[in-house]
Amino acid sequence: MLSIFMATPIEKLLNDVAQARQSYLAAVSTFTEQQAVQKPLPDSWNAVEVTEHLFWAEQGAIFGMWKTLLGIRAGTLNYEADQPHAGLPIEEIIRRTWQEKEVVPAVAAPRMGGPLAYWIAALDGLQLTLKTFGDVLTEDELVRIAHPHPISGPLSFGQRFEFLRFHIDRHRGQVERLLYSR
Repeated sequence: MLSIFMATPIEKLLNDVAQARQSYLAAVSTFTEQQAVQKPLPDSWNAVEVTEHLFWAEQGAIFGMWKTLLGIRAGTLNYEADQPHAGLPIEEIIRRTWQEKEVVPAVAAPRMGGPLAYWIAALDGLQLTLKTFGDVLTEDELVRIAHPHPISGPLSFGQRFEFLRFHIDRHRGQVERLLYSR
């Protein structure tokens, strides 16, 4: 008998982030360490800075979601009163809330530099952390409001997962433009 595996909504979100991550890592892995620190313009980020930023942003997002989820379950946190983006896909939320060039929150800003290979490994390792969080999250909780995003405001856990995918894809485009400017 033929069995067709149907991914759960959480598995689909995890897979979408994993695919975005692998596409990003494939693009950034083409840089040498020397190329990775070159900037086409003084105020632009190089490949090391973009990859470090992705790490800090995602690590903070996963930690924040996990902490918030436990607070919701314990009855000590509730963000449900504020839902301006209920039911919207992340692309629409970004369109409504972001300016063309946003200022990165300090917590997600690149600040250490160092080897590109380190940041590639660190970013790659976050997929397991995200999957472990996904194993804790229930399908019903995907629509619950997580901690506010610093730019977009209140997002559900599902929208937070969508944001991770969107954010990685956005910066993959940035890194690919760096590739063409070499």
